[in-house]
Amino acid sequence: MSPLSTSPSPLSLTFNPSCGSTPGTAPAHLAAARSLAQAFHAHSISLVYGGGTRGIMGEIARTLVSLSGPSSVHGIIPAPLVKYEQSGHEIGSSLSKTSIAADQQYGRMTVVKDMHTRKQLMAKEVIEGGPGSGFVALSGGYGTLEELFEVITWNQLGIHGKGIVVFNVEGYYDGLIQWVKTAVSAGFIAPGNAGILVEALDAEEVIQQLREYRMAEGRFDLEWSQN
Repeated sequence: MSPLSTSPSPLSLTFNPSCGSTPGTAPAHLAAARSLAQAFHAHSISLVYGGGTRGIMGEIARTLVSLSGPSSVHGIIPAPLVKYEQSGHEIGSSLSKTSIAADQQYGRMTVVKDMHTRKQLMAKEVIEGGPGSGFVALSGGYGTLEELFEVITWNQLGIHGKGIVVFNVEGYYDGLIQWVKTAVSAGFIAPGNAGILVEALDAEEVIQQLREYRMAEGRFDLEWSQN
């Protein structure tokens, strides 16, 4: 895959949409978010994410905006979640469901009507992004895994060919990585699709894995263009 372009290329971080505002119990998770934002800044990469202002979500958005400016971050959040994921911050409080606000702390913010629209818009920005764009999962809960597995499935089905990386902080995703291996040996994931999901142990490796991402040999050759 070609190197990252000099202009910002969107990368989508998948987070728990309702609980991803939590920082986790270990300081390493917030530190990983800051280090990833610093790597994005160094490589002129922009961020589209779930729009929260607390915990891991807020940390990466706030750090990247402080380094690269508000135009580097686009948050997309459903209206019902504003009061939960943006608690203590007034951004979006007076927005309509389709408006965009510029914020000096967290970047541009789009408020949408529901979760499906949120995920659709985030994925669209990444899929239409330049070389090296992709999906990155940091530590999170149920919603993080739901969004992660959705983009993995879309990759397997040939809907997109973007990289998918788990940022494995202090072994947080060791169980997930082992599960993929177990599913392959048990015959539930084809060996040719095991590489759809790749692991990174630090922020620079996240960028490297996205740059060098190769589509899995077992992906389905399906036509998804609309008639």
